[in-house]
Amino acid sequence: MKNHPLGFLSKAPSRFAAVALALSLAIPTMAVAGDYRLGPQDKLNIRIAEWQTVDGTFRDWSSINGDYSVGPAGTLSVPFVGEMQAAGKTTSEIAAAIGLALQRKLALPDKPEASVEMAQFRPFYISGEVQNPGQFPYVPDLTVLKAVSIAGGIRRNADYGPQLGKDLVTAKGSFDIYDDQRLRLIIKRARIDADLAGKTSFEIPKEAADDPRTQAIVADEMQILTADQKALKLKLDALDDLKGVLEGEIESLQKKIANQQQQVDLAQQQLTSIGPLAQKGLVANARLLDSKQSVADLQGKILDYETAILTAKQSISKADQDAIDARNTLNSNLAASRQQAEADLNEATLRTAMQKGLIAAASDPAMAAAITGGQEPALLYSLVRVADGKTSEIDAKEDTPVLPGDVIKVKLAPSAGGPPMASQ
Repeated sequence: MKNHPLGFLSKAPSRFAAVALALSLAIPTMAVAGDYRLGPQDKLNIRIAEWQTVDGTFRDWSSINGDYSVGPAGTLSVPFVGEMQAAGKTTSEIAAAIGLALQRKLALPDKPEASVEMAQFRPFYISGEVQNPGQFPYVPDLTVLKAVSIAGGIRRNADYGPQLGKDLVTAKGSFDIYDDQRLRLIIKRARIDADLAGKTSFEIPKEAADDPRTQAIVADEMQILTADQKALKLKLDALDDLKGVLEGEIESLQKKIANQQQQVDLAQQQLTSIGPLAQKGLVANARLLDSKQSVADLQGKILDYETAILTAKQSISKADQDAIDARNTLNSNLAASRQQAEADLNEATLRTAMQKGLIAAASDPAMAAAITGGQEPALLYSLVRVADGKTSEIDAKEDTPVLPGDVIKVKLAPSAGGPPMASQ
């Protein structure tokens, strides 16, 4: 009787335990993840488990389990499942879709159970009249007031004036850095896609076509593309050359076997002819023994040649497998690089947009002119939120809930009788 994967438990209890464990995997540990709708830059922890009815065993899919990021397009890339739409869906919906896709694609008799948990929410952003505007990790039950506190509270009056000029320089420098990263990642992604498709060149993405920095970056990425494909080609050519040598060796050995077989046949005929003579005493027994030894030696050489042919064929099979492994390794590395490039591009794009907003805020002279006296100014709040692919700005209060990905704008309230402050 085979050892059960759950130890001393019998088969029926083990099945119950496995089903219970699978059900527990399908329940997110973070309460907020239940109704939370996913979006770009969310990070998920995915685990797959499968109950195998035939064997009565419970298998963990360690090759798939791990952390995954939702890309800028709102898609999630999972091995054996491929690209799937994640934006706007809950973790439970994603888990069900992954299990069904794996069952259909791999023709499994039982649907694997997928556990999808929030590893990290996409951050929120805050700009305007706070001490430390920027990007911050999202926490559940976040409100506008809590977000302002996380950002260091309201900006102090003493910071206005010289601080505005300093903020402008800082924001401009950060914008240039993140914008350069964004451009490089766009072109890098195009190069990886071409490499995965086996192409020798790639088209410049439309969003980077008019940028004066593009040509230099494209040249660098083309060198990487050429180097990757050259390294793979050299390895495959070397394996093909080895196969050619081995196939030539097999052909030569087969000819040797044919020649050797002819000699065996002749020696056998000679042995057959002198056998009766030896029995009559007309031929010395020593000659008979020499003939038998000759036949045995010739047959032994044939066996050696056949063994050498088998060894050469095994080497050819190994060369074929090495060629497959070389291609798979390159494609696996490229797929991982593309996933990381998508995540980095999403972050760089969000940071660029944030710094652009900070530049606009720091460039507004009316903001500095509105700060008078020692009292802190009254503030107005609004949330910039993306829902169903549309961006909208809504008025907010201190107790207004904040969602992951929201941009909180904090601006000065208009002074009595004066014009309203510009919203950046």
